[in-house]
Amino acid sequence: MSGATSPGEDPVMTSPARPLSILHVVRQFLPNRGGLEDVVANLAREQARLGHRVRVVTLDRLFSKPEVRLPARERLEGIDIERIPFSGSHRYPLAPSVFRHLGDADLVHVHAVDFFFDALAWARPFHRRPMVATTHGGFFHTNAHSRLKALWFSGPTRVSVRAYEGIVACSESDARMFAPITPAGVTVIPNGVDLDKFAGAASAAPRRALLTIGRFSHNKRLDRLLSAMRALGPGWRLRIVGVPSDVTVAALTAEIDRLGLTDAVTLHVGLDVPAVRELIGQSSLFVSASEYEGFGLALIEALSAGLVPVAHPNDAFAWLKERHPLISLCDFADPASAAGAIRDAYARLAEGRLDPGAASLPGAEDLSEYRWPRVAARYVALYEAALAGTGVGTGLRPSTSR
Repeated sequence: MSGATSPGEDPVMTSPARPLSILHVVRQFLPNRGGLEDVVANLAREQARLGHRVRVVTLDRLFSKPEVRLPARERLEGIDIERIPFSGSHRYPLAPSVFRHLGDADLVHVHAVDFFFDALAWARPFHRRPMVATTHGGFFHTNAHSRLKALWFSGPTRVSVRAYEGIVACSESDARMFAPITPAGVTVIPNGVDLDKFAGAASAAPRRALLTIGRFSHNKRLDRLLSAMRALGPGWRLRIVGVPSDVTVAALTAEIDRLGLTDAVTLHVGLDVPAVRELIGQSSLFVSASEYEGFGLALIEALSAGLVPVAHPNDAFAWLKERHPLISLCDFADPASAAGAIRDAYARLAEGRLDPGAASLPGAEDLSEYRWPRVAARYVALYEAALAGTGVGTGLRPSTSR
């Protein structure tokens, strides 16, 4: 990317040449809570702090509460939100009125690969707005309809990416997926994380207490997490924190009851930050059986809290493991193996057998690259390059764009 920073200059120290009018487009947003929503909210807040005018356009109903229509305009947590109606499935919600909300945007930032991604791309000759997109894992979070997804990815998605000045991936595993259909290259910008939110919150004394945080969805494989809990046996506790998605609270509760885990596993739905922090304070390990992640935000939050992570080796978690040695990876498809990995991680913590190197002690990982000022500045530099007409289509490849 050229024009935004000098070689070797940290973009976080660079003021923008001029304030921008930035429009973020995302299918779900506040008051809903989840990884995607948190990323967009934090990015918008940080960009506003830098002096830019920021708006978010999103759908007017939450997928978890489709019967409730939210206000068309609202300001939440300092962010101006415009909501629009939609029809069709939540997997590909149709919302053509998005074009009426482009307003005076200098640049449109589309989050995730869905109707908004395609529609704004195909209409580019008419609205003529510079655009960048963050893939957030695309639409491969589960294996459902995998053949149809592959056909769509190699067809319409391949065409859509050409309308964007920049395609951003949150991890190199995500970049590898999109690189074959993005001739100009993919830029890797790891998601920002609020590292102060849960900083140092983990229990000071080792506990046989596990915590997982995330949307209740099929790709998170909470069923495998429950099977691992059953294999662990008595004396262990698991707290599942999140919001319903394509897995309901009723379904999770039924599975917990079926496995005889009602005394060991508790569900915590829609908690605010102080309540989650309190639960972290009662825990020592973070666990995730997720088969697919675009980035792994909750795992970074866990590291900032001082929890010891044990996770399934999906591409995103494997990528993070290369950078953060405290993470343990194991196959949650095998409950006995997962239970063994959890026991071993706890034993290393309780017996002081963790590597004494500063980078692998709980709470001591270097997470500075995920701080929001740094991440937001990288995005603004990318915007400035796009607006200058150079875009990021300059052959940047994943290996050179960290």
